[in-house]
Amino acid sequence: MESGDDPCKTLAKSNTRHKCAACFKQYKKREHLIAHMKISHHSVHQPKCGVCQKHCKSFESLREHLTGPLAKRTCSEIFAERGCKFCMRIFDSRVFIDEHQEMCCLPAPVPLGTMEMTCTEYLIYDPPENIEYGSEAIAMDCEMVGGGSDGTLDLCVRVCLVDEDEKVIFHTYVLPPIPVTNYRYELTGIKESHLRDAMPLKEVQEKILQILYNGESIGIVRLNGGKARLLLGHGVQHDLDCLRMHYPDHLLRDTAKYPPLMKTNLVSHSLRYLAKTHLGYDIQSGMHDPYEDSVSVMRLYKRLRSQKHQARQMDVSLASARSSLSSTNGYDWSYKETENMNPDELFNLSKPNYKCWCLD
Repeated sequence: MESGDDPCKTLAKSNTRHKCAACFKQYKKREHLIAHMKISHHSVHQPKCGVCQKHCKSFESLREHLTGPLAKRTCSEIFAERGCKFCMRIFDSRVFIDEHQEMCCLPAPVPLGTMEMTCTEYLIYDPPENIEYGSEAIAMDCEMVGGGSDGTLDLCVRVCLVDEDEKVIFHTYVLPPIPVTNYRYELTGIKESHLRDAMPLKEVQEKILQILYNGESIGIVRLNGGKARLLLGHGVQHDLDCLRMHYPDHLLRDTAKYPPLMKTNLVSHSLRYLAKTHLGYDIQSGMHDPYEDSVSVMRLYKRLRSQKHQARQMDVSLASARSSLSSTNGYDWSYKETENMNPDELFNLSKPNYKCWCLD
């Protein structure tokens, strides 16, 4: 220490903590905070505590922050008094929360059940004209039975599609391309008789793509979607694989892989858990029903899509820096201009590593 330095100021400077403006983690060195911001992908689209404004990576993390064993006391007390346990919002008074939770807790959809159905008794959707891109989405769920010598190969034998009004627009039994060796009756409720007049897989593929493409050309669908519809599902890529179909990734919305709906360790929650936690009702208590699951996926999507995320304000100089820091893979966090940014400016510079459904 030089002779002219104030020992108190030197000690205070050495004890300075650099606090993340999003998750409130603190670091001794500024470069550690910058490294944290680089890999955390904090953004205004992350679930946020309505009391302390802390951003969490998922709703499970937010729930632990508000109701967990190590919950912050002030936030926990306010949430217990005026918070909605389904959407995690906090209201100004108990009167509002009581009225809100009656609407937030939804009734369970009535399952279609298993039924004898010939290949001519499927439902097909007559799409309305002049649909704007993004104004409609389709939720899909499939029921699988087992194929192969040990019955572990998933074969799609039933598929259901619903629109945003929860109306069934396509529902049929599917004739699998190879023999079924395990009907998994306890879960599916499907017997050999259900598949006797089932629709061939290739015809099912054509019907589904007709609905999803909505009259749009394949080239436009692959490029920017055009009038094609978003396809929702829980493990939707697995359903498409079992149907031996492909649909562009930028038009898929998966409740099993959407970061805010995942566990803190980025493992998927079951659809049953998500329906109970976010919608307030039980599903899959007995045999699985594709209509019940499709409606639950649609409700989750619509609830998260309707969220309003208020963008943080950036001044002109920060916007300019953000532009200059852009690169092919995002922002160059090692750029020297970040050295002079405060935590709020670093948060504004950060961006999510997923597309928020509110942007649909």
